[in-house]
Parts: sequence; structure tokens; C-alpha cells
Amino acid sequence: MTAGVPVPHGPEDDGVAQVESELYARIGEQAPERRLAATRRAVELLGDPQHAFPVIHITGTNGKTSTARMIESIVRAHGLRTGLMTSPHLVSIRERIVIDGEPIRPESFVENWRDIQPYLTMTDDELRAAGQQPLTFFEALTVLAIACFADAPVDVAVIEVGMGGEWDSTNVVDGQVAVFTPIAIDHAKQLGNTVAEIARTKAGIIKPSAAVVSARQTPEALGELERAAALSEATLAVEATSGPNGGFRVLSDTPAVGGQLVSVQGVAGRYDDLFVPLFGAHQAENAAVAIAAVESFLGRGSQPLDEDVLSEGLAAATSPGRLQPIAQQPTVVVDAAHNPHGARALAEALPVAFPSDHVVGVLGVLADKDARGIVRALKDVVATFVVTQPPGPRALDADAFAAIVVDEVGPDRVVVEPDVEAALAEARTLAEDADAEADLAEGEPGAMVLVAGSIVLIGRVMDLVHGEGESA
Repeated sequence: MTAGVPVPHGPEDDGVAQVESELYARIGEQAPERRLAATRRAVELLGDPQHAFPVIHITGTNGKTSTARMIESIVRAHGLRTGLMTSPHLVSIRERIVIDGEPIRPESFVENWRDIQPYLTMTDDELRAAGQQPLTFFEALTVLAIACFADAPVDVAVIEVGMGGEWDSTNVVDGQVAVFTPIAIDHAKQLGNTVAEIARTKAGIIKPSAAVVSARQTPEALGELERAAALSEATLAVEATSGPNGGFRVLSDTPAVGGQLVSVQGVAGRYDDLFVPLFGAHQAENAAVAIAAVESFLGRGSQPLDEDVLSEGLAAATSPGRLQPIAQQPTVVVDAAHNPHGARALAEALPVAFPSDHVVGVLGVLADKDARGIVRALKDVVATFVVTQPPGPRALDADAFAAIVVDEVGPDRVVVEPDVEAALAEARTLAEDADAEADLAEGEPGAMVLVAGSIVLIGRVMDLVHGEGESA
């Protein structure tokens, strides 16, 4: 069994690069069209391949990708051929479409794109004739992923929503299981300014008679999920807060080398001392949600999973860019926290997973994110902020971001370096200087570098470190 999903570093071949260029020539994924009809028409022209395999459909605000990867790994351990669609990617666009634990092969990616192109063109022409925008980047990518899964073929697809749920292009699938990670405010411009509004949109993935599995939610969010589940005559399993009764839950989580040992009460069974190779209490909760989702898929929540198979699947799970160490001397850890909710989870998990007497944070954010909220969540665990600017046109200017950071933590803790490579080098130097000044005794935890704030930034740093030939 493949140990997790690897990240393909380095330049793509010409065919993949050309397909990526053609996809990005479409309207970007951060400007989604609030519609399903366009994607439905495209897959209809293809013969509705989304009905060729069952689907576990995942939405939420934080933890979607990690939970999706754990679900996929557990299901694959049970002998099923899997498809996995997640977004965004860190380094290679092929990370978004995974077949049986491996990013889709370049030739399959290109061949499937060429096969669906005539149907995308037909859909584009019909949309323009109706006075509408042609298929967007994410709509076209969704059609491509579905085509790839049908072509593979896969036994089950684990599909992460791009944004929201109700009108997200992935909602052309009929999910036998609908999974909800914690719902908070993000993408407010597209989804709404309250948790209830956002939850209402996300609840749109619940299909008639589906099994619904949800992490702990605020009362407002849970109310929307309960209402949608009742209207769809779907079952609903919700993570319990505590106590001997109620829903599935984490019973215990203990830090271990390379991750943590987790005991979980599922919806159908209890599982003790499972090794989860991911750090943080939030990842233990993601594991509990993943287990409940697989129980709901394989046995409709009535049959416990084989503990040996479950252990194998969880132990093989990875989630690149999520509290992941990527270099040593000094330790460099990356985390894709890009909103306050994710940053708070990071702030809680970091001191436990990577004890350090001095954390140098390399932070860069996108312009549409709550930059101040991210800084407030991290300011008690980060000693020095190296403010930078993620690649791409959506990045918040480094000087503008620095003004926010200075306002929150004061000028003495802030360094500005817009270039990402220079920012990483500066952070490493600051960490080394902190160690030299501290005159550490043998065995004492030294300074470290934390990179966070933007998934695009994380991908760039991972590529830089990979190019150096380093590994954690």
C-alpha cells in the first residue's frame, strides 16, 4: 500500500503544462459562478460519468483536505481502488486528482483532458449563446476529475468541495456520505457573513437518504445541518463534545514520535491506540470524522471497521503542508493555516508537536483573507515575524501586511522581506542567531521556523526546500 500521497516536485512535462495553461485561461477558482447547470450540462454531454462510482463528499471550512486524505487512505486499505479530488494544490496541479493513492500520471491527465475538450467547447458555446460565462477553471477541473475517475476506473471517489457546497461544481455528484468538517467564516464575500449562512450553503451537498457525518459545530451551523438532513431524510452522526453517551468522539490523543496515538469511539465501534502520522488535537478530531465517514460508507454505520485494516489506513495517511516538518538545522515547519480558525488550531498544536524556545514565523497572506485575525491567533507562539508576499496576483502586499503585523505585535518583532526565498533565508538566520544567543544545553529545544498564512506560500517554500535536497 502506498504510504500517503506524495507531492510531485519539479517542472511538469510539456503536456501537463499546456493543460494547466488552458485551465488557467478560464475564470479563476476564486471567482466561482453560483450555478450547477453548466457543470451538469458538461457531464451530461459526457454521458454522466459521475454516476459510475459512489462518492464520499466533503465540505467545511478547515480540515477538509486532511480529512479527505485520511478517508481515502482508510478506504484504500480496505482493498478499494480510490479516486481523490482535493484543492488547492501545493506544487503540482496533478495533486488535485489522485488515483489509488498516487497523483494522476501525466499522460492520463493529458489524455483525459483532450478527450473531454470537445464537450467543454460545446458547453462553452451553449453558455455564451445564453449570455452566460463559459465554464470556469474549477468547473472544467471538476469535469476532468470525474472523467479521470471513470476512466481509471475507481471503486469510490472522495471529493472535496471547492467552495461552499450547494452551487459548487462538485455538487453534480450524488454523495452517499456527506462529510462536514468544522464550519467557520471564510470566503464571506461568496458564502455569507454569518456561520449560519455559510452552513446553509454547505448543507446543500446533502442528498436524499444520504449518511451525514459532522465534526463538532457551533449551534448555528448544527441547526442548518439538522434541518437539511431532516428535509433529505438523511441520517446524521455528529461528533460529541464529551461524556460516555452521544455521538462519535476522540477518547484520547497522546503525542508520539512522528504523530500521535489516538483512541476513537466511532459510530459503530471503538478503536484504541491508532497511530495518526499528523500533529495536533485538530488532526485527532479529523481522524475521528474520517473513521465515522468510512463506517457510514462501508457498513452504513452499523458495522465496526476491522481494527488492523483501519490502523494500516490511518498510519499511511499524509496531509502535505499541514503542520509538516520539511527541513532541519533549524527545523522548518509548514502549515497551510490561512484563516483565523486554522491559525488558532495551529497555535494550539505547534508547542506540543514542536517545542521551541523561539519561533520565527514566515507569514504571507492573500488579500481577501482576515490577515489581522491570523496574526492575533499566532502572536503568542511566534516570537519574530518575517512578513513576506506569496506568489501570484491575489497576494496582500508585504508592506501593507507588515503594517497590520506591527499594529498587533509592535515593530521590534517584525522584519519585512517581500521575496519568499529571501524571507526563508532571513528566518533561518534569525533562528540560528537566537540559538547562538541562548547558548542551549544539549537536548534543549532550539529555535525553529514556521511558515504559514497562505497555501500558495507553503507550496513555494516546499519547492525551495526540495530544490535544496533537504528533508526533515
